[in-house]
Amino acid sequence: MRLQPAFLAFLLLALAGCGAVPGSKPTERVARQAGSVPVAVARPEVRQCQAELGQTGSRFSPLTDRFYGAGCSTTNSVSLQGVGGDRGEFTVTNLGAVACPLANTFAAWARYGVDRAARQILGSPLVRIETMGSYSCRNVAGTGRLSAHSRAEAIDVSAFVLADGRRISVLSGWNASRQEREFLQVIHKSACKRFGTVLGPDYNRAHHDHFHLEHGTGSFCR
Repeated sequence: MRLQPAFLAFLLLALAGCGAVPGSKPTERVARQAGSVPVAVARPEVRQCQAELGQTGSRFSPLTDRFYGAGCSTTNSVSLQGVGGDRGEFTVTNLGAVACPLANTFAAWARYGVDRAARQILGSPLVRIETMGSYSCRNVAGTGRLSAHSRAEAIDVSAFVLADGRRISVLSGWNASRQEREFLQVIHKSACKRFGTVLGPDYNRAHHDHFHLEHGTGSFCR
């Protein structure tokens, strides 16, 4: 069937509107390749954050944005398995999705705050950080306000394992030997310089066994 010139012009305009004409510019989220289905294109801030995280020597996998309802979501997040240190990698346990900016701050704290304090105060380097998780669709206890965990913007850290086999937990170490107390207090103060919100055993009973490390621009440290 031969297309009339007027109809052909209308068809080309319609295709241009939906981005299907060869030579049209890809959007931030979707690019079309010849002979293929649309593929996701990371936003510039996502690419930048992941590039910075890679430069820390961290081992991670990018995650797809997800929205769970009730205001809970994980966007610009990664699965973080390990972070780079001065002398090697530290593994990180029990983490789900972590917002990429939080992962970058966490990686810097682990290397410059925790590992160096462990070597200087306890005489042994860090090999593992144990956590209670990151993402969780829940409110701040006792309020109707969503927790930073509902956006994967908080990590709860429970213990640190050293190369000599010692395990320093927040639960037992906060009031243990002088060296363990000093180590935990030093890395708590170091966290306060990097994260927007830091909560520990001195804040309330709910935090007696972990450090709550939250991404943000504030400076709430307890």
